[in-house]
Amino acid sequence: MSPDSEPSSVSVPSEHAVLVRISAAFESVVEEMKTRLGAVETKKFPGAFRLWKVPSLEAFRDSPVAPFIRWALPIQHSWPCNPAKMDGFIEKAAQTMVRKFGSTSPQALFVGALNPSSPDPYYKLLASNLRGRLKQVFEPFPINDVEEQDPNRKTLFCMVGREGLFCGLATPTWCNGLYPGGTKFVPHDAEDMVSRAGAKIAEALHHLRLFRSPPKEQSRWLELGAAPGGMTKELLRRHYRVTAVDTGKMDPRVVGLPGLIVVKKNVAEFTPMPDWNYEAVLCDLNGSPFDAIAHVVRVSKALVRKGLVIFTLKLPKVESLDEVISIMSSVEADAERAGLHLISRTHLPSNRNEMTLFFEKKVER
Repeated sequence: MSPDSEPSSVSVPSEHAVLVRISAAFESVVEEMKTRLGAVETKKFPGAFRLWKVPSLEAFRDSPVAPFIRWALPIQHSWPCNPAKMDGFIEKAAQTMVRKFGSTSPQALFVGALNPSSPDPYYKLLASNLRGRLKQVFEPFPINDVEEQDPNRKTLFCMVGREGLFCGLATPTWCNGLYPGGTKFVPHDAEDMVSRAGAKIAEALHHLRLFRSPPKEQSRWLELGAAPGGMTKELLRRHYRVTAVDTGKMDPRVVGLPGLIVVKKNVAEFTPMPDWNYEAVLCDLNGSPFDAIAHVVRVSKALVRKGLVIFTLKLPKVESLDEVISIMSSVEADAERAGLHLISRTHLPSNRNEMTLFFEKKVER
């Protein structure tokens, strides 16, 4: 395509074209994922994005492979080009998009960069400028803040990068994230962040919004394996009350903060007092995931009705999907037998060889 040519539709059938984002942690099983989905890769972008052609969008989303895909977008329009070398790219893209999507009434429109981790700020700025122009040419959107989206109403998501523009209309729940490109990423190098775990719980609470509201301020959390306090500090920052259980030493930046109770005890030896109740349990324990879920099951008696569990499932080196799916299924079955209903499973930006599972305590009848 010449630099001045007009935008065109993607070359694969629009209903079967999907932009997927897959973490480097699962790079070793990408070929297995494609085989299971019957997917054909038509483009791989720098970073974590790939363009796949799949036989069925419904089967794609319902597949056991879906939790390993951080974010996905069905592509209904693309413009393969190099925006940096394109005269009038923003205006041409905006006019084409309003013609294509102007009558679809999305709840919101958000634009992201295809390679968000790139040190070059050009495409992040381009994404921001493109969204600004799109808001001028479209009718006003009901929602303008990412966090205020209805997870089950369609949003127009656009991704832009050195390879061009890729757009689709889908619900945030289908895409597995409110942000264009996936779950909100929280930097690990913030001055007041105790550890990477602080970013994980921030990302987890953001992901939770796809399915239910996070616990209200002043809710009581029981954190198993809290030291050195990365997650603890983030919870306290959000005005939660935290009972932190661990034999390890808590970071000095956490000790003494309002709302914190530290129980210096091995998790296996900890039992909540009969009158202790919690709105949420958080578990980021190292070691066997089966031991970790057993601890969660044991203390879940102290959870209130519809109480929340956020559980980090630690995995061995990912060499096959079957192994991971088997571990995950076994852990989820243990939780289900204890009255903890699975809400979601996902791989967060700050996860490594691990998945994050979300449960809710069933209401007894």
